[in-house]
Amino acid sequence: MRLPLTLDLLATPKDVPEVRRALRAYMGGPCADLQLCASELLTNVVRHLGEGVPVTVRVVCEQGRTRLEVTDPDPRALPLLPKAAADDETGRGLALLDAVTLRWGVEQGPGSKTVWCELQGIHDGSRGMVVGVIGS
Repeated sequence: MRLPLTLDLLATPKDVPEVRRALRAYMGGPCADLQLCASELLTNVVRHLGEGVPVTVRVVCEQGRTRLEVTDPDPRALPLLPKAAADDETGRGLALLDAVTLRWGVEQGPGSKTVWCELQGIHDGSRGMVVGVIGS
C-alpha cells in the first residue's frame, strides 16, 4: 500500500499547476484524470471562497482506487452540479469531475468541508509518503 500524499497550501491560481506537478510526481507518471479533478476542486475554492484560503489536498491509493480530497474551512459553500448552457463560459468543472470519476461527494465538518472523488486505481504502489507545503 502506498502512503497518502498530503499538501497544505493557501489556495491561489498559481498553486494549481504546482499541485498537478506534485500529483504526477507522487503517482510516478501520467495521471491526467486525477490532475484534472484536483485542478477543478482547487479552482472552485479560489473562485468561490477567495485567494489565500487554507486548503489541504490529500490523495490516498488503496484497494484499486485513488481518492482525492480537498478540504477548505467553509462548511457552507457546497458544490453543486449545474447544467451549463452551450454558451456559458463557466459551470462545467463538476460535470467533468462527475464524468471521469467513479463517484464524488462532500463531507461537512463543524469548521470545514471536504470535497472528494474516487478514480479507478492509477498507481503502481511503489511510492512512499510525501508531505509538503506549497506556496509558503
